[in-house]
Amino acid sequence: MVRIRSLSEQTGCEILAKAEMLNPGGSVKDRVAAHIVGEALAQGRLRPGGLITEGTAGSTGVSLAMVAAAHGCTCAITMPDDAAVEKANIIAAYGAAVQRVRPVSIVHPDHPVNVARRTAASTPGAVFADQFENEANYRAHLQTGEEVWRQTRGRVAAFVSGAGTGGTLAGVSVALKRRNPGVRTFLIDPPGSSLYNKVKRGVMYTAVEAEGKRLRNPFDTITEGIGINRLTANFNRAIVDDAFRGTDREAVEMASYLLRNEGLWVGSSAAMNLVGAVKAARALNRPGAVIVTLLCDGGHRHLSKFHSPEYLASMGFTPEAKGRGLEFVE
Repeated sequence: MVRIRSLSEQTGCEILAKAEMLNPGGSVKDRVAAHIVGEALAQGRLRPGGLITEGTAGSTGVSLAMVAAAHGCTCAITMPDDAAVEKANIIAAYGAAVQRVRPVSIVHPDHPVNVARRTAASTPGAVFADQFENEANYRAHLQTGEEVWRQTRGRVAAFVSGAGTGGTLAGVSVALKRRNPGVRTFLIDPPGSSLYNKVKRGVMYTAVEAEGKRLRNPFDTITEGIGINRLTANFNRAIVDDAFRGTDREAVEMASYLLRNEGLWVGSSAAMNLVGAVKAARALNRPGAVIVTLLCDGGHRHLSKFHSPEYLASMGFTPEAKGRGLEFVE
């Protein structure tokens, strides 16, 4: 658990970040992969030498490839071809097969999740990890929540996280609420995702989903791994008190800010999580309150996109990188 000194000093709260980027596979998804594969082996659905498949934006694929290798299994990952190429390269380095496909809606048969599901169905002894609907994901993060409770010695006042599969927010929120129902849990949601509206209004809807407004991708954001336009079994487990919107500009500026002021090099979802932590500090308005979030992964697997000056410039998001203040968080 890392204290984010500058953010803590400027908000008056204690902002702590759990450094999941230090896991063996480099991200929070190591927990999910270990739990999914462990349960499948224990239940006899997967045996050494068997195939594990998944459709993912990348980080879960890296973790599954690592865990599969550790258990003597094989792994096949399908991912969108506009995800950072570093993730595909790391997956391949672990010996897994990687198939990159064009980004399409979840209802399309060539969505990465649907391709992975078909691959498993057509391969004897194979297991489809199904991170979005497999509640082993949520169960893995019950342990994450218990660790947050212990590491803060029960002083945690709030937890904030983005959601893709929803497993992290679900597991941590349930674990913390069991310990203390007064712990506040917040969602930070990127552009185009519907989860903010689900939490705030009880309805899954976002303007870009309106007829005639849909973009090439299901949502238009440069953050990877968070944001979704459907409810998952894992997110349905979450106990969320409130939600904030985050912007790509805020995430880019936060990532630049953390490099300059904390020496932390984080990925896009971690940057958005810390945007959420600042918004949570302002919402709580309780000096000294302990606010926890996660550093989902590091910046090394985002060099071709989120940490590429050329890519950011092409999207109009070159960070201004001015001073040490937090004026960029709306």
